[in-house]
Amino acid sequence: MSNRNNQANKQAARERLRAERERQAKKDRTRRQLIVAGAVVAVLAVAGGIGLAVANSGGDSGSAGSGADVWAKAAKAKPVPPAHASGPNGTTVVVGKADAKNSLELFEDPRCPGCAAFEETVGATVEKDISDGKYKATYHIGTFLDKNLQGTGSKNALSALGAALNVSPDAFLKYKYALYSKEFHPEETGPDKFADDSYLIKVADTIPALKGNAAFQKAVKDGTYDAWAMAMSKEFDSHTDVRSTPTVKLNGTALGTQTAQGPVAPSSVADFKSQVEQHLKK
Repeated sequence: MSNRNNQANKQAARERLRAERERQAKKDRTRRQLIVAGAVVAVLAVAGGIGLAVANSGGDSGSAGSGADVWAKAAKAKPVPPAHASGPNGTTVVVGKADAKNSLELFEDPRCPGCAAFEETVGATVEKDISDGKYKATYHIGTFLDKNLQGTGSKNALSALGAALNVSPDAFLKYKYALYSKEFHPEETGPDKFADDSYLIKVADTIPALKGNAAFQKAVKDGTYDAWAMAMSKEFDSHTDVRSTPTVKLNGTALGTQTAQGPVAPSSVADFKSQVEQHLKK
């Protein structure tokens, strides 16, 4: 879980971080990612908290091929929405059957380790539920971790997701799942791999609809959806009630366990299915 609230007590944050590090080595990888996400929250709280204002994101240090100046310009440019997006500036991304009675909302950041853990565990279930018409899914994707972890990977990955959405909603879902996979999702303390266009294309080559797709690759390299990514990030920021990622809501109700940092999304398929059943409109 990546926290957006900057009011945590610094000393308590340090103590939480030490405790989480001690437990980390004893857990399996999925549990380990969730704990590390909490540790990131603590580290950021010690550093002064997480800020999400898009206006400040231009101060990020640049990474491979994506300097801060590029994103500062993108924030001021008119967005080019990808196909299959709707709403103001194309910042509404809904996947699923239009007549589905229920609506799932997912709030994520591409670099968020907790989001990766959620997607690796529950992502396939969400995909199946969408296909079955149990609910349609609305995706809100932020980029606040670029500011706090330094780099531009969240913005760059979001722009690439726009290129995938332009191909098809299914390509978007499968690409998002691949970016969060154990194989490709970078460690939060490691290199900002998502800032590298060639790495994003490498991940895309595992998706049949995107493999060798010249139009997709050109959009990634040209930054066709950079301004759209910034608009998406701004839309994410407008949800001031969302304090951490991942946050998952069904018909407006947050799923998971409530904590001081915000709701922790269900960490198992069984828990997710149980909570979904509780809040489905029949």
